[in-house]
Amino acid sequence: MLNLFSGSKPKQSSRDSEDKALEGSEPDDTSILDEQEGSVITSLISQLRIGMDLQKVSFPTFVLEPRSMLERITDFMSHPDLIFGAESESGPEERFIRVLQYYLSGWHIKPKGVKKPYNPILGEFFRCKYDYPDGTQGFYISEQVSHHPPVSAYFYISPANKVRFTGELKPKSKFLGNSVSTNMEGENRVFLMGKPEDGEYIITMPSMYARGILFGKMVIELGDSCTVKNERTGMHCDIDFKTKGFFTGSYNNLIGKVKKNGVDIGEITGQWTHCMEYKETKTSKKRVLFNVHSDQSKIVPKTVADESEQEPNESRRLWTHLTDAIAEKNMERAQEAKSAVEDAQRDLRKQLEERGEKHTPRFFTQQSDGRWLPKIQLPDNPEEMVAAVQQWIWSGPP
Repeated sequence: MLNLFSGSKPKQSSRDSEDKALEGSEPDDTSILDEQEGSVITSLISQLRIGMDLQKVSFPTFVLEPRSMLERITDFMSHPDLIFGAESESGPEERFIRVLQYYLSGWHIKPKGVKKPYNPILGEFFRCKYDYPDGTQGFYISEQVSHHPPVSAYFYISPANKVRFTGELKPKSKFLGNSVSTNMEGENRVFLMGKPEDGEYIITMPSMYARGILFGKMVIELGDSCTVKNERTGMHCDIDFKTKGFFTGSYNNLIGKVKKNGVDIGEITGQWTHCMEYKETKTSKKRVLFNVHSDQSKIVPKTVADESEQEPNESRRLWTHLTDAIAEKNMERAQEAKSAVEDAQRDLRKQLEERGEKHTPRFFTQQSDGRWLPKIQLPDNPEEMVAAVQQWIWSGPP
């Protein structure tokens, strides 16, 4: 899950009624704070105002998921079989459905607790590779290319499977009273290298809401709408992530209309935490897009270098002391580790400003239209592409 918070299992309470998740929600999507955590949250919230931008607010460490946002993005590379081979589908409709499957499959992955990943610091990066059962590979690199505003750029490619993703995430969080919202600007661009005439599939993200931070139980929701489109083929889908009303509705529902050249051809319905289906308009035929409770949900593991082999600003090594402290549930040590990284970052930015210099991203470059693209020229041959990508991602610091 990509946004500020993601949901989880409630902590034990002295009263049975408090141990239960909110009606209609998932047990892993709610949290109950203990007395110490509640007092920290109360102190934090007393400093906030409605509509305040939360970019500069430092959240307490017990709401942190022990990984960086740069690594969190890899959730959407967890089920590659859903999109591998999409270029072989006979029509643009089926290729579009395969892209939808890939996109919708990434949301169910979430940690325990109403959590947020670490905010990446400027120049931080995360890289990994995937070794698939058929002997093919995938490669991923992400980098924090801007701090104000925060922008995370990323790139994934599997040359043998003819799939490439590029994109950038620009989170904007606000305090809304009893909830926090995160609007995830930017886009995810999918390119089927085996079907170059399709061009790019452009995907935007929904918003995320952490409810109940002042009163009630804390719960996470996806809300608002996102768009998946391919301009060259005329395929388009607006997906509405439904938030639960105060008295009516249920959690985690979504609905989307699939259109070709403006004409409805199908509908997506279901729950992103359970099962989502596609129904063809003409035939009323239904099929499962993604079922969390089936073999589809098996996550493909990624390979990450041992921290001892990582560079100082590589995500897992950079945040290792914070991650260890969170695992030990040592809030004081966790806050010290978090502050140490953030203070070092502020000092580095100050030094750059004093020298009149600007940070230059290592792996990505910004285009005139605002997009961030990888600094690599890809060869046409898949084997040469694998070698070039590995050399680029795992080359030493400049």
